[in-house]
Amino acid sequence: MQYPFRRFLLCTVLALLSGLAWAGYPERPVKLVLPLPAGSATDVVARILAAALSESVGQSIVVENRPGADGAIAGAYVAKATADGYTLLFGTNSPMAAAPAMHKAPPYDPARDFTPISLVGRYSSFLWVNDSLPFRSLGQVLDYARANPGKLTYATGNTGGMVAMAQMLSLAGKVKMTHVPYKGEPAALIDVVSNRVQLMFATPSAAQGYAREGKLRALVTTLSERSPGAPDVPTMAEAGLPDFSITLWAGIYGPSGVPEEIVTRLSNEINRALGREDVRRQLMAQQFFPEASTSQGLAEFTRAQLASYAQTLREAGFQPE
Repeated sequence: MQYPFRRFLLCTVLALLSGLAWAGYPERPVKLVLPLPAGSATDVVARILAAALSESVGQSIVVENRPGADGAIAGAYVAKATADGYTLLFGTNSPMAAAPAMHKAPPYDPARDFTPISLVGRYSSFLWVNDSLPFRSLGQVLDYARANPGKLTYATGNTGGMVAMAQMLSLAGKVKMTHVPYKGEPAALIDVVSNRVQLMFATPSAAQGYAREGKLRALVTTLSERSPGAPDVPTMAEAGLPDFSITLWAGIYGPSGVPEEIVTRLSNEINRALGREDVRRQLMAQQFFPEASTSQGLAEFTRAQLASYAQTLREAGFQPE
């Protein structure tokens, strides 16, 4: 009868030691890996959050940009990292929903290979056109594209923009435009401003400087309601596409197997940071809408988004590579 008690005692001691091992977390800087380049909307939002977290946890949150492969380079890097809470992914819809749906053999499984920590929020995105063009509405763009198949060119700087455009063109009746992909929104927007390409979906944080200068015009937003920062820009439903459903978002993930104590600490700190008035003000100035969650909440959200993106791409006729 002594052996079960000893086993119980041993398990209890090990559990206590494990808890003590993580009690001081973090004891050194934490790396936050981004799937998009410096200057992108994701970079701006992540650095706002990283600064707030650095203050609250007493260690530097170091942002590291690893763009490429539709976000999969950053995703694969974090998926293979040590699960000790010192390497995290600022996971957007690109690496966690679009990239896995766009490839026959993705380098990771978003549901299996990561530890969800907390949702961060949702991006607003707009369809921007070069201001020299005569289009004043989405309907005018689609009418022109129907009459001139392939003549209009559109840029994409991330998979969110790519999937949003694919769904829009599919819902509009298989309208044809010519796709010109870029590695990030900043480079793509330069060519829209110079009219080398005519339009693209992009976040306001990347495009609003050009808009203020009168070089770009927003025609429609992907938000379900009009943005407080651009109340004159209609939603997709108002523009005639009520079934448009693509949403752009971000969350924090670790590699699979991050200890529960660390997940809880990080989730609590992220929720606390996103509740700060100064942080919310900075994020909403970028027209990014903060929205925290539990670890389980992010897990469920990620599975639903992966299924949604895969369905959208199938319906748009996209063939996984």
